[in-house]
Amino acid sequence: MSDQIKTIVIDETKAKERLDLFLMKELNISRTQAKILIRDDYVKVNDTLKKSSHIVRLGEIISIVMPDIFEEATPENIPLNIVYEDKDIIVVNKSADMVVHIAPGNSLGTLVNALLYHCGKLSNFGKPLRPGIVHRLDKGTSGLLVVAKTDDAYSKLIKQIMDRKFARKYIAIVEGVIEENDGIIDAPIGRSTSDRKRLAVTSGKSKIAITKFKVLERFAEHTLLEVELQTGRTHQIRVHMSYLKHPVLGDITYGNPHISLKHQALHAYKLGFFHPQTEKYIEFTAPIPEDISNVLAEIKIAKFGL
Repeated sequence: MSDQIKTIVIDETKAKERLDLFLMKELNISRTQAKILIRDDYVKVNDTLKKSSHIVRLGEIISIVMPDIFEEATPENIPLNIVYEDKDIIVVNKSADMVVHIAPGNSLGTLVNALLYHCGKLSNFGKPLRPGIVHRLDKGTSGLLVVAKTDDAYSKLIKQIMDRKFARKYIAIVEGVIEENDGIIDAPIGRSTSDRKRLAVTSGKSKIAITKFKVLERFAEHTLLEVELQTGRTHQIRVHMSYLKHPVLGDITYGNPHISLKHQALHAYKLGFFHPQTEKYIEFTAPIPEDISNVLAEIKIAKFGL
């Protein structure tokens, strides 16, 4: 797949229409597909990201990244760390360097490509970019996520996430020493007004975001945390910890690079939910990756001056 950019200048015949409806007619795609393009940042209006409800105006320039995203994703024989699998779901332990789903510049080599090769078929919901994907992990974040193989499993897992019955716990190393033993960060997240590629705690055009944390160990210049998501916003933990002035170690977007770590020290180590068919609660854990463990060991050595 190769990305192309389509540019459209709004004239009198196209003005005063919702952005999603405009794209649907202009590109001859479904409204759902138009919303996917907008949601996943394929569309800009005057070089700015907008919502589906934006009313296009005379003279605006609409630019659209046009990979062949409405074709079926290509199955690829990529190794997977499978923790659990049955006919309804598959739970994997994602490596930090893997992207979860197709996006601009990442049409191959994603978890979706690997899962399609392994499973043959995933839930139709989320197609074409995110078949079966009910939640995600950032590139640079390792750990557990569950993917739905069937539409029924997808719907039931999504409902659990919406009802906050989905348990997601992370291990994080953050910069600085947090004095409180635990806490709750209740701060809405939206696009940064200074950099549209970043997210930030903001009151404008934001969504509720709640993160719980507990201190596991303090060091000379760092803190080891267990972090639990109450909501699931993009980059939520990373944005919230940066907001507290304790960015995740190695987070080059919201904090600072680290000499020994090529990604943020954030690992989704525990995942729990009710199985969509048996309705029994199941829980999975994944050990901390070796590179984060090595950095943690270095920090402990520094703490004791060894």
